[in-house]
Amino acid sequence: MDPMDLHAVLTPPLSFPLTPFDEDDRVAADVLAEHVGEQIAAGSRAVFVACGTGEFSALSRSEYREVVRIAVRVAAGRVPVFAGAGGGAATAREYLADAAECGADGVLLLPPYLVSSTPEGVLAHIRYAVRDTRLPVIVYQRANAVLDPDTALQLLDLPQVVGLKDGIGNIEQMNRIVTAVRTSGHPRAAGFHFLNGLPTAELSTAAYRAIGVTSYSSAVHAFAPDLSHAFARALDAGDQDLVDDLMAEFLLPLGELRDKVPGYAVSLVKAGARLGGLAAGPVRPPLVEPTEAHTETLAALIEAGRAVLRKHAADAEGAAE
Repeated sequence: MDPMDLHAVLTPPLSFPLTPFDEDDRVAADVLAEHVGEQIAAGSRAVFVACGTGEFSALSRSEYREVVRIAVRVAAGRVPVFAGAGGGAATAREYLADAAECGADGVLLLPPYLVSSTPEGVLAHIRYAVRDTRLPVIVYQRANAVLDPDTALQLLDLPQVVGLKDGIGNIEQMNRIVTAVRTSGHPRAAGFHFLNGLPTAELSTAAYRAIGVTSYSSAVHAFAPDLSHAFARALDAGDQDLVDDLMAEFLLPLGELRDKVPGYAVSLVKAGARLGGLAAGPVRPPLVEPTEAHTETLAALIEAGRAVLRKHAADAEGAAE
């Protein structure tokens, strides 16, 4: 894939499909194929499988390959498939090779396993991991993988690295990184991509847009793509009333619910998919399932979000008459 084509590909909201498991704790291949197909049909221009929402860290290597192959088969060239890759340096390199062999179009490089380091150490890890791949790689900055403007600039010298996804949320530091890259004069500076990768990224879109980061991952897309796309369209159209109402009735309460229990950024998404009729199965440990009360709250929030859409559609129809 030509990195210059990524501008259209990374148009939000980006889909990060779940990995469904069956009652025997195996990857539910048919359900995964259904899920990926629905995510593409809903309008996402790229799918990122076996990443955080897809429980990369809970998959065996053979399961990882199965997930990537299924997504590639279902996508059938309609949209690109990015696969997560992570772990220690040598392990990440092996997953990058697996992603390429299984037909992925690109990779999201997840933070190194457990070990903390300096920005220079993180950069060395990235260099080591991507050295042998020809796939375009987006680096995920979060947890123990934190860069600074100087090390982010050096990503431009790695032709495989086409973007940086931020999951830290330090807007001032991210602004320094974006500005350093854009004003560097490097031949790749203008085409380098930045993504907002915070949990429930819709909550922080205004702050990231203010520093020139318009693309974002949407966990909501995995269980309520209609709400995800409605929000993105409202942002693009400058429909602040709809943005505000979705924030108040759905997104902000969803963020509050997500923060009640560690790991809910994934397990709530899977619960939401099950509420929508997908046989997604449980999350794997150490993630924990939402309580019955929290699942009921999630269902109410989804309905509240859709009620907002119905109200705005009715208001628009009335104004047109």
